[in-house]
Amino acid sequence: MNWYLDVLKKYAVFSGRARRKEYWFFFLFNFIASIVLAIVDSMLGTVNMTYGIGLLGCIYTLLVLIPGIAVGVRRLHDTDRSGWWLLIGLVPLIGVIVLIVFFVMDSTPGDNRFGPNPKGQ
Repeated sequence: MNWYLDVLKKYAVFSGRARRKEYWFFFLFNFIASIVLAIVDSMLGTVNMTYGIGLLGCIYTLLVLIPGIAVGVRRLHDTDRSGWWLLIGLVPLIGVIVLIVFFVMDSTPGDNRFGPNPKGQ
């Protein structure tokens, strides 16, 4: 839970680096929260079948959009890549695969152009 809260505390911080653990725990918590909110939306009847998302799920998605982008950029920084690589995710299928590979890679040892290694802190 602390990894998730740390990302939210850095709401719009796009500088620095993020460890794999920080990124993937944030991803996991968002995934679980989305499933729970989809179930709650379904029980409350607030699901819009046209868009396939409920009211609570939509609000939650909008709230974590910026922190999600920020932690993705920091994760790319940890592998010594520019945050602009996040845009490759817009390429269908291949872009998502490339991003997953980047996100599971180990961090650059020592300092890089984006700051000190978060593992050493």
